[in-house]
Amino acid sequence: GDPRALGGGAGRAGVGGRVGGGGAEGAESGGAVAWVLAAGAGAVTAVSLGGLARGRTGWAWVQGRFGRYRGTVRRTGLVWLNPLAGRCRMDLRLRHWRSAPLPAVDADGVAVEVMLHVVWRVADTARAAHAVDDVVRHLGECAEAALARVVSRRPVDAFRPGVPTLRHTEAVAEELTGLVAGAAAVAGLQVFAVQPVRIAYAPEVAEAMRRRRLAALDALHRDALLAEAVDAVEETVRRLTARGLVELDAYEHKALVRDLTVAFCTGRTAGG
Repeated sequence: GDPRALGGGAGRAGVGGRVGGGGAEGAESGGAVAWVLAAGAGAVTAVSLGGLARGRTGWAWVQGRFGRYRGTVRRTGLVWLNPLAGRCRMDLRLRHWRSAPLPAVDADGVAVEVMLHVVWRVADTARAAHAVDDVVRHLGECAEAALARVVSRRPVDAFRPGVPTLRHTEAVAEELTGLVAGAAAVAGLQVFAVQPVRIAYAPEVAEAMRRRRLAALDALHRDALLAEAVDAVEETVRRLTARGLVELDAYEHKALVRDLTVAFCTGRTAGG
């Protein structure tokens, strides 16, 4: 029946309710924090595992971020790379590239087709990754440009003696290697050898050039035959005169040389 007693009981009940409510809110807050920490730890673990990669002999990982070079990893086995940076695998081994028939024009203005074999490798990964879009395409363009310069300085075949031609493959290969190596170095490529493996006339002029080459060979053969005949006749006349078998004046000497030369050439032609 005491009002103060009733008021005191109500006050204690109210305090107890507030204390109980505060405990529930604290438990919920603690659970949320634990969940956030667990999620963060999981994200960090996932990102860290995403940086693991396998390094292989003869290969490298090239890293970059926002278009800038960030380093190259050449180690083998299990390696860790920065997961926030982009990466690409690059082949560092010795490689071979063979072209399709490349068109060019020789020193005589004749259309030709040349196939090239290039031995190369990537030497500077930073330049190879960022200086050009495609290192193989860049190498091919360098080889084609160098070929046009070298072919324009020499004919394919010499129809007169003493002229360097594209058939001298060692000299042509040395010149091509120097030109291609210098141009490809800008993209981080090292060129060891550039060798022409096939040199041929373009199809539209191949038959005409074949006939011209045969005619030139025939002319060279006739010149050699005539020189051999003249040498043989001069030696014969010299021996006849030295032994006193004939006495010739200038006119008779010329006539005998002419007749013997004609007879010698006719005999060689008839004999084969």
